[in-house]
Amino acid sequence: MEFEYVKHMASMDTDTLDAIMEHYGSDIWNYAYFLTGQHALADDIAQEVFIKAYYGIHTFRGQSSLKTWLLTITRHTAFRHKKSFFLRRVTLLDRIQPTGHSTSAETEYLDRQYTDDIWDIIMELPVKYREVLMLDLHYDMPIQQIAELLGIAAGTVKSRLHRARQKVQNKLGEHRI
Repeated sequence: MEFEYVKHMASMDTDTLDAIMEHYGSDIWNYAYFLTGQHALADDIAQEVFIKAYYGIHTFRGQSSLKTWLLTITRHTAFRHKKSFFLRRVTLLDRIQPTGHSTSAETEYLDRQYTDDIWDIIMELPVKYREVLMLDLHYDMPIQQIAELLGIAAGTVKSRLHRARQKVQNKLGEHRI
């Protein structure tokens, strides 16, 4: 479901806002959580993003997708909150989703531990690498959209992705020794 008609709106009605929140709400919250590492703050940011979108729909020009526009608002809002609250640490706990088949408790624990180890390594990366990796892996965004969202060149995104992956691989290799 794409909201092509939204780029021509001077104002938004509540039904459209509800549809947008339903469609993009989890992506916005997850990205806010990724950027802040706090559930309550992610809730506040997600709510603020949709309020900003509701009142600022006239600023959406349609040069990017609605999702990219909303993620950009999320990013700016989260960074504003980070600066004002002086957040010290960003954490992300990713849990393995149930696959529908039964696994042993030991296997689940080891899988969860491995996933946590990978995310710990990712979270140790500098923000510029961590952010492009998250947008690529978790949100499956194309390089051009990542570039638009972050306001950098597509080549820079490719370079950062490559370096981020190398750093994660190197750290994983160190952990296995």
